Amino acid sequence: MIALPIAFVTFIVCWIAVPIFFGLLRLFGFYTTVDEMQSKVYVLFGSVVLILNEPGLHSPFLRLGPRALIVNLFGTVHNVDHRLDQEYLRSQPVNSEEGTPMGIGVWYEMRVGEPVDFLFRNTDPRGSLRANVANATVRCLSNMPLESLLENRHKMSRVVRGEVSPKSESWGYQLGSIYIRKVHFRDANMIQQIEQKVVNRLRQVTSAIRQVGANQVAVIKSTAEKEAASEFARAAAMRPFLVGKALQEIGQDKEILEAVFEILETQNMLAGDVELTLIPTGQKELLSSLLASQSQKFNQPHEARHAQDHSYHPPDLHPNPPPFPDTHT
Repeated sequence: MIALPIAFVTFIVCWIAVPIFFGLLRLFGFYTTVDEMQSKVYVLFGSVVLILNEPGLHSPFLRLGPRALIVNLFGTVHNVDHRLDQEYLRSQPVNSEEGTPMGIGVWYEMRVGEPVDFLFRNTDPRGSLRANVANATVRCLSNMPLESLLENRHKMSRVVRGEVSPKSESWGYQLGSIYIRKVHFRDANMIQQIEQKVVNRLRQVTSAIRQVGANQVAVIKSTAEKEAASEFARAAAMRPFLVGKALQEIGQDKEILEAVFEILETQNMLAGDVELTLIPTGQKELLSSLLASQSQKFNQPHEARHAQDHSYHPPDLHPNPPPFPDTHT
């Protein structure tokens, strides 16, 4: 029964008394902690009496002595952030050497290097650094050739950084990278004119490329046609030579030559509009009978032959042909 009240009192004491105890120790400067990328600046009666830059546990009492007991009561402790920060300034107005109104976007990064200078050398170091970067951009990059503004961003970034760095260090800042991220035209009409020129130029380039392609295709096509015509002509010239050579080879063999002529003769006979009489081999009597009947047929009078053969109609000759011209006279 006694242990329970003791445990309750111990819990209350540890829950309330211990934080109060350590709070009093911090209040009177017996210890303090510094976070990573942080620093503490102790100011007493208008003077900086202690700067703690290293992260970890520190004892201001060991460094300040008895002043640590009142520095938190009558002085001020500034917590300074040393983490990397960045900012982007949009469309800083500059004019090119040709008078073109241009806008420049500047990106830069910075961090606090000297906490005392950051706190007491300038009432608004961040705003002053922003104004310094903007002024340096306008001052250093104005009156540059338009071509350089559009192409040499790395060089322009180095120029601006070299102009801003000394002043920013006096305000406790360590300036990191400065980069010209964007260069653009500020005049809307000029932008439209440039877009129209770019579109027209692209159309011209496209048509030129298309015309060059068509010309090349035409050249290739004409060359191919020329070669094809040459090959056809060569083939046409070689055909009689090859046929003659083949006939010459055929003519060297007598049997083949006779067979060829016989075939040609047969083809001519079949192609002609004449009557053919085929006599079997060994039928000489039949041939004699046919010749005898044919002779009788031709011995008949003209009217009888004409009556029998209605398919034959010889042309009528002129009874009195004109005399031949006298060639001797």
